[in-house]
Amino acid sequence: MKAALTAIPQDIVAALDYERHAREHLDENAWTYLSSGAADELTLRANEAAFQRLQLRNRVLVDTRGGNTRLELFGHRYEHPIFLAPVAYQRLFHPDGEQATVLAAGTMAAGMVVSTLASATLEDVAGTATAPLWFQLYMQRDRAATLALVQRAEALGYAAIVVTVDAPIAGVRNREQRAGFHLPANVSAVNLAANAGSQSTVLKEGQSVVFDGLMAHAPTWADVEWLLAATKLPVLLKGILDPVDAIKAKDMGIAGLVVSNHGGRSVDTWPATIDALPRIVAAVDGAIPVLLDGGIRRGTDIYKAIALGATAVFVGRPYVYALSTAGALGVAHLIRLLREELEITMALCGRTTLAEIDRSALW
Repeated sequence: MKAALTAIPQDIVAALDYERHAREHLDENAWTYLSSGAADELTLRANEAAFQRLQLRNRVLVDTRGGNTRLELFGHRYEHPIFLAPVAYQRLFHPDGEQATVLAAGTMAAGMVVSTLASATLEDVAGTATAPLWFQLYMQRDRAATLALVQRAEALGYAAIVVTVDAPIAGVRNREQRAGFHLPANVSAVNLAANAGSQSTVLKEGQSVVFDGLMAHAPTWADVEWLLAATKLPVLLKGILDPVDAIKAKDMGIAGLVVSNHGGRSVDTWPATIDALPRIVAAVDGAIPVLLDGGIRRGTDIYKAIALGATAVFVGRPYVYALSTAGALGVAHLIRLLREELEITMALCGRTTLAEIDRSALW
């Protein structure tokens, strides 16, 4: 296992190059956690493959001077639509973990979503941030613990709450099981109380371990309604794939949706996110922004997501591969690569702003 690099090698020119390099910088335990998906990993692979099926329509001789990738979202202006997705336990991948990631995000003016399961405190991350932060929330067993997390984020200036709704329990991750994945002693979810989640449900004879045990305290729509009343911050739901859920969320006052299948880590053969995106966009009909998470590896992927109605995108594994390879420098370089690829795609396809990228941009 190599130490993180202090300079970017000449052969790293795209996001996929960081995945190749990261393998040399991570032990088997961390690599398995980062790169694996649920069951046979069909959805994990489909997230990328689905983008590759889409082709772009080009327009030539367009005056693109003054083009830009700017957008406004929940009262904040962003220079580009690339957000860093919530990823847990980032000190698994680099000693500085989330502290390195937030430094890179600020350098490249990228929004960052900090996980409930971060290995750095919300306070330490916020203290380093120079770009807007969002807080990703896993609802806890009791509302008091959940509210405490939300209030900490509010007090620290986090700009939005992103509730993950597609993973109330862990999916069946066979690759992790075979490798015996475990958290090392020096990595933990430091923002949670030491006994968080440690209470077990006593099952009666004939009860299901899943339904009556693991899911006994899973959040429901009633918890989302409670959260909306408990915070003034915009609340987004991450993990929406079905239009019925999208409409319900919109009608109850959710500020935005993130189309996501948890990086292919929850249930195998859920649809690829770019395939699900158009249905969710159609369901909310412009009432609230829809973001996409999963499968982004190129600037062309970002362009395709925007063409199909996404306001912005979350990038997950690629930036963690970059973090593993070269710390904050790697993450900043990865964001720059994706943004430059997006700008080049826009220029060569004749679109000068994100607003000009619509379904007509696809072949």
